[in-house]
Amino acid sequence: MIAPGMSLGRREFVGAAAAALLMVHARGNAMEELTGDKDLYGRIGELRAMPGKRAELIGYLLDGSDGMDGNLAYIVAKDAGNPDSIWITEIWKDAASHKASLKLPQVQAAIAKARPIIAGFGTSAEVIPVGGKH
Repeated sequence: MIAPGMSLGRREFVGAAAAALLMVHARGNAMEELTGDKDLYGRIGELRAMPGKRAELIGYLLDGSDGMDGNLAYIVAKDAGNPDSIWITEIWKDAASHKASLKLPQVQAAIAKARPIIAGFGTSAEVIPVGGKH
């Protein structure tokens, strides 16, 4: 547990986010079904909204995340220490599914709406989810 006001370094954050994500019940038991011999694909990253636009950015991201084939988890979280930052954690059955999602009409629409209020990008990492408990 991180005390209020404390901050995490990149490595600690990525490790904690991956551990927390793997404890989430990922769309049924899809995670358990897919962790056999295949490597799953994951992404964890920070987006910074223009001042006062975080809630709007979150709305666009969540609206565009429905119906993405191969997506097992898509979690958007508010950064507790920065009122303009959010963290996105994704788990996909494979990298190709993630890449294909970027061409979906609802994802393209969300990107178009979000782009003007994105102030920048912070730390990001590609990860290989390996399992967890829920």
